[in-house]
Amino acid sequence: MPAPGPSTSIQSIERAAVLLRAVAAASGPDATATALAEKVGLNRTTTWRILTTLEHQRLVNRDPTTNTYSLGFALIDLAGQAGGEALVRSARAVLRHLAAESGETAALALVRDAVLTYVAEVTAGAVVAAGWHGRSVSLHATSTGKVLLAWSDPEDLRLLLRLPRGGRLPRHTPTTITSLTALEKELAQARVRGYAVCRGEFESSAWGVSAPVLDLAGRPVAVVSVWGPSERLTADRFEALGSLAVKAAREIEGRRSAPPA
Repeated sequence: MPAPGPSTSIQSIERAAVLLRAVAAASGPDATATALAEKVGLNRTTTWRILTTLEHQRLVNRDPTTNTYSLGFALIDLAGQAGGEALVRSARAVLRHLAAESGETAALALVRDAVLTYVAEVTAGAVVAAGWHGRSVSLHATSTGKVLLAWSDPEDLRLLLRLPRGGRLPRHTPTTITSLTALEKELAQARVRGYAVCRGEFESSAWGVSAPVLDLAGRPVAVVSVWGPSERLTADRFEALGSLAVKAAREIEGRRSAPPA
């Protein structure tokens, strides 16, 4: 197979790739279509058409207020799928330590096709696992899902929730948040403290805390969680367990970015 070069490359794809890199590096006024066109040396019409196509594929987001562009949620899917198995392997030791420290079940969920799926789970001693391995996650009713929502672009919120305008979120238990306004308030609190919480909102008996594993651009590619039964994992433990989850997530990020030995 010949090496890629001028005779084998596809110009439109090259331009899209260059624009994606420019969007990743830009912010504020430098992230408008006009500014990006100047930066990459394309005319404004061509730049706008490419950006519109990338937006349709969710590879970029456009802020309708400022008309500035940022990287889109679909890139999280690609990153998670590309490094998923390696991430799980490197995370297992961290999860074992987290389970031992917390005395509860530690789990890792990956982002796949805009859905969170638990891919690893470690129990502490004789603690019975919640049985989440291989299951997809309710985004608004679990701490894991709330992390994905809290650290994703706000423009993607309704898309991720698959919520029609004016609709209410499905209720799973008496404590499930069904109001989008109330959920947005909780997501803001999660971003401030660095972790999200669940008070038996998907299954009444399962309480937990979760923290994001972020890529270099600050997007969530995985979520670390600590789960336990409501009689043991009570609200007064959230802060301590949240700190442990955040610490574990940062360690997993470090393992992902560390050069091979």
